[in-house]
Order: sequence, then structure tokens, then C-alpha cells
Amino acid sequence: MAQSGTTGMETLRLTAALSDYDHVRDLVTGAVRPQGITVLPLTLRPHEIFYRFMTHHEWEVSEMSFGGYCSMVADGDDSAIAIPVFPSRVFRHSSIYIRNDGPVRRPEDLAGKRIGVAEWGMTAVIYIRGWMMHQIGISLQDVDWVQGGTSEPGRTEKISPALPAGVRLAQVTDRSLSDMLLAGDIDAILCAAPPAPFRAGDPRMVRLFPESRPAEEAYFRETGVYPIMHVIAIRSDVYRQNRWVALSLYHAFEEAKNRSVARVMTPGSPVPIPWSFEETRRAARLMFPDGDYWPYGVDANRATLDAFLAFCHEQGVTRRRLMPADLFAPETLSLARE
Repeated sequence: MAQSGTTGMETLRLTAALSDYDHVRDLVTGAVRPQGITVLPLTLRPHEIFYRFMTHHEWEVSEMSFGGYCSMVADGDDSAIAIPVFPSRVFRHSSIYIRNDGPVRRPEDLAGKRIGVAEWGMTAVIYIRGWMMHQIGISLQDVDWVQGGTSEPGRTEKISPALPAGVRLAQVTDRSLSDMLLAGDIDAILCAAPPAPFRAGDPRMVRLFPESRPAEEAYFRETGVYPIMHVIAIRSDVYRQNRWVALSLYHAFEEAKNRSVARVMTPGSPVPIPWSFEETRRAARLMFPDGDYWPYGVDANRATLDAFLAFCHEQGVTRRRLMPADLFAPETLSLARE
């Protein structure tokens, strides 16, 4: 359904706010056009996209935090509807930060500690807590949780979680989690982006997994979960008036992604990283043996979707247990690889 180039008559103009990914770039540049749609792209940072769309619905199509979107749906907010396109996927073992001389040396040491989270409902944090609970055996009640800004004080929750009984969560507004970790007032930080001291090379702050890839590969082999961070959503008023846009956009995102994969899977890839071609082939053998690299759609991502929705409910991010059919436009639920 996607069109290449500029053929076809324009029928609908939709502004889409997206991060700068290679696998959406052909859609942004117009090299791929959804059938019947002209995409007017906005390239912004994820945090700004999420806040402005969730708060003001400023545009018609938007990248969204997967955790934030699930919370909205569970709370009965039907102002947006997603399609199963997942522009950001990241394993999160590398997102646990500790003090170099602190009491946490291995994952099991997280039990009984004070742990800072940028937001309780942050998608990356949801996955890490799910790993702690199901792979390490640390319950939510085994930790004293602290919510606050990672590198600057004052960050607040975007959702209102329904915390399970016995969960202790304190909000700190006058200090950053980084300052608290370095002072010894918390023992670890869970966050999506590296804290400022770590980025600056402060030797006092390190990752729990300095080399996270072996642990992440083992996690994938055990669970089949490749964490989905973000999803593409359509403003509901647009979708209700033009139900066909869900499939049109899905196929265009799929084509843009496939073009990107073809580029990086070709010797002499445009990615300026040594051995990038060999690394992409290694990842494909481990994670995508059927040839569908970075798959979209529900069926190809069932293990990840089911795990994440269970984590959300267990952690009080969603007030009810959601199913994939609750999240995505009905037209996209049964799509298979073309």
C-alpha cells in the first residue's frame, strides 16, 4: 500500500512527530509515501514528543512511550490508537547505574536497597523491574523506591500508578537521583538515558553490567523478549474519520524499515561503525532467523507484548491487564510479514 516517490493523489495531510531513526527516514523524506497520505514530519526529541502529544495532542501521528500509552488505554483514555510499529527497541540491562564503591555488585544485591527511578511508568524502568522480579526473584516490596529527575531535580510522573500493596515509593523534588547516588543516599538508578555524571566520565558511577551484551543475549534466549520502547499512535479523531489510515501508515513504516535494513545488511553499509555489517548479521542469526529483521505486527512480537503487558499490570502501571487487542487498531491485529 505504500507508494514510492511522489506518485498518487494526495488526499490527507498528517503531521507526524518522530525521532530521527534511519528506519523511518525514507518516510520522513518522502521516498516512501503512505497511500492517500502526505506526511508532514516533525523531528523532535522523544521526551518532548511524548509530553506534547499526551498532554495537548498537537499533531495527528506520533511516536509514544509504550508504557505511557498502555497506562492511557487502561485508564479509559481513547484519545489515540496505536498501530504495531515499534521504532525504538532496546535491551535494558545497560540501564542500571550504581556507585563504584557501593553495596551493589551483582543483580541479587539490589534486594533491600534504595533504588531511584526517573519515572515509575517509564518504559525502560518497567522492563528492568520485570527482569528483577522474574529473572532475579526480587519483588517490588523488597526495594525502597525513589522517584525523581535523573540528572536534574524536579521530574514528575506522567501517569498516576496504582501501586501494589506494600510498595514503597517516595518522590524527591529537591535533589537529582545522580546526586543522591553519589552521596550514598540511594544505591542504584534505573533510567533510559545515561545520567550526566556517567556521560561525563565520573569514575564513581558505573553500570551494574559494564558489558551488558552477554546478559542481554541470555535474557533473549530465555524469554524471547526484545523490549519495545516506543509505539506509533494516531489521534483518534483522525482514525475514526479515516479508518484506512492505520493500514496505510503501517505499510509505509514497514517499507521504510525494510529499506533501512537492506542498507545496513549490505557490505559497505552506510553506518560509520567498523564491522557493522558483520554485527548486523550476527544479530539476525540470534534474533531474526526467519529473516524478518526488527519485525512489526502483533504475532511476530507476541512474547514481548505479553511480557510487557503483564509487567505493567503487576507494577501498577495499568489498572487492568491489557491484551494486544486493547492497544492496536483492529485492522492491524492480524497482519503478517509480506
